[in-house]
Amino acid sequence: MTGVPIQQMADRVAGLMEQRLRVRGQGLGEKLRKGGRLLPRRVRASAEVLHTGAVMAQNPKLWAQVDQQAVAQAYDTCVRHLNGVDGGDRRKGAVLGIAASVAFSVLAVAALLFAVLRWRGFI
Repeated sequence: MTGVPIQQMADRVAGLMEQRLRVRGQGLGEKLRKGGRLLPRRVRASAEVLHTGAVMAQNPKLWAQVDQQAVAQAYDTCVRHLNGVDGGDRRKGAVLGIAASVAFSVLAVAALLFAVLRWRGFI
C-alpha cells in the first residue's frame, strides 16, 4: 500500500462526513475538528488514526512508519459507521427534540398560570 491509497481513504471518509453529517471543511483534519463531536469516541479515534496516517504518508521518510494494518482497520471502522448514519433521521430527531422542548415549556407555563390563578382566587 502506498501513500496515495491512504490519502484516498482519508478523502472517502471526509466525503462521507460531509454527505452524511453535513460537516463542511477542507480535508479530513478540518472536518474532524469541526464535526468530530458528532462521531462516537471509537469512530473519532479511528478517524484520527486515519488522518495521522494520511499526513505521514505524504512524506516519504515518514511513510515507512505508518502502520498499514491500523490505518486499514480505522478506515473500515469509519466507513462502517458513516454508511449507517441517516441524515434525514438525524434531522427528524432534532426537529422532534425541539418540538418536545417547546411543548413542555408551554405546558409548564400553562400549569404555572393555572396555579397562580387558583392561588389568587380567580378560579
